[in-house]
Amino acid sequence: MDYDKNIVEKVSDTLVRAGSVFLPDKKEAYKRAIESEVNQQARWTLEMILKNAITAEKNCSPLCDDTGIPHLVLEVGPDTVVTGKIMQSIREGIRQGLRKLPGRPMAIKGNDFQRIDQSLGMDEDPGALEPAPVLIRNIEENVLRLHVLMFGGGPAIRGKTYRIFHKHNVENVLNEIISWATDATAMLGCTPCTLAVGVGRSHYEASSMMLQALVDGTYDKQSEMEKEITRKVNEAGAGPLGLGGTTTVLATFMKVGPQRASGVRVVCMRPCCCFEPRIATVEL
Repeated sequence: MDYDKNIVEKVSDTLVRAGSVFLPDKKEAYKRAIESEVNQQARWTLEMILKNAITAEKNCSPLCDDTGIPHLVLEVGPDTVVTGKIMQSIREGIRQGLRKLPGRPMAIKGNDFQRIDQSLGMDEDPGALEPAPVLIRNIEENVLRLHVLMFGGGPAIRGKTYRIFHKHNVENVLNEIISWATDATAMLGCTPCTLAVGVGRSHYEASSMMLQALVDGTYDKQSEMEKEITRKVNEAGAGPLGLGGTTTVLATFMKVGPQRASGVRVVCMRPCCCFEPRIATVEL
């Protein structure tokens, strides 16, 4: 395959950054949480998570043993062109990045049946791990921009995508999300988390909204709905690593997509672990 070497290198480096670096706003969120945390065990835990992140960035090493599944959001400007060669080059960049990070070997070998029951075991090559299907969205800027997110297994286990009866009241939807998140964060273990919430017309759309919420979200600013979810889940007091304290959730990132005339809203909620969102961005 004749890959675009420039794209391959950019994507490879971006995956490594996604897997090993906290963005500046996340570091500041941890610092604020440390300053406000009154539980000494919880405070120490927050300090160690931030110290781990700083060390991982310095050494270009994974933030966590569960190095994650690559999830990609490709933003396409009005005059930019996406070709098959570009998409193949992105995939090759992901493969090389997984080897460079290095990613934990997690690709399951075999046919459909064998991949479900893991009867043939795992491929030893970290680069054999397939990324999730690419989400493409239009932007006004005339660039081609790729966001790489690394998704761990724990949040996927504790996440939920389901319908909520809104009863013409936003609070009904928010209260159900808070209930899901309170239960999930208590069982997650790797808290404090960042809650990612997507609201759509179908399971697929809600999940894509959740992914976009992680791309667009910032710890510096949240909406009133996001703040309410964060505040009420924190009131349950699970705290970092379930040790108690005031910081179970650092922030909530929520994206509401188009809605249909219906009695339900389909919601996707992912309780991202203390190292997520692991994200980095590059212009191709």
